[in-house]
Amino acid sequence: MARNKKRRRLRWYHWLVLPIAGFYTLVLLSLIYLRYLPPLTTGVQMQRRVEAMLSGAEYEKRYHYLPLSGISDNLEHAVVAAEDTRFYQHHGFDWVEIRKAQEDARRRGTAPRGASTITQQLVKNLYFTTHRSVVRKGLEATITPLAERVLGKDRILELYLNVIEWGPGVYGAEAATEYHYGVPAGELSRDRAARLAAIIPAPRERTPERMDGYARTVQARMREMGW
Repeated sequence: MARNKKRRRLRWYHWLVLPIAGFYTLVLLSLIYLRYLPPLTTGVQMQRRVEAMLSGAEYEKRYHYLPLSGISDNLEHAVVAAEDTRFYQHHGFDWVEIRKAQEDARRRGTAPRGASTITQQLVKNLYFTTHRSVVRKGLEATITPLAERVLGKDRILELYLNVIEWGPGVYGAEAATEYHYGVPAGELSRDRAARLAAIIPAPRERTPERMDGYARTVQARMREMGW
């Protein structure tokens, strides 16, 4: 009887623990790779290509990786101001913003709004898709601290600016500035940077020229943050 129980435990170990350990080992190895080298592709980029294939739509991928030094400070600051004002203070999760979102939801009687940090958004872009699920959020939450530890803040921001969507098939700062403004990412003005940061939440629906109000809000946050 005891021997059978031991066998059952070993079976559970092989079917459950080993795959989980293997998954996180691969994630850790990929993060070590990403600390020094650009990603070959991302989960969201693969998702968009598959969606285009299934729908029969044309798909052109615009993507050119740049080091952080090649991206305008205006865009770096605008994105942090728009997406994660406490990026340099937290360790992957902005508990202040999470509590605010929960309090707002209680007052309004609605579901909590998103309070994802830049690190969480980077993890989603790299390893998952835009589809929402409890499983994805759970996995994202376990990978986020690893990303913070292995990559560090500057590398996280560099990767984020290079992989996120900024339009249909448009990924990263260089492709975004060329696509929307016809200029390199290193020459972006403050106003244009704020407008690009404003379209990040819905990059395939929003356009920079229609972001007057939110762009002003982003610039106000930049000033409050000393930029």
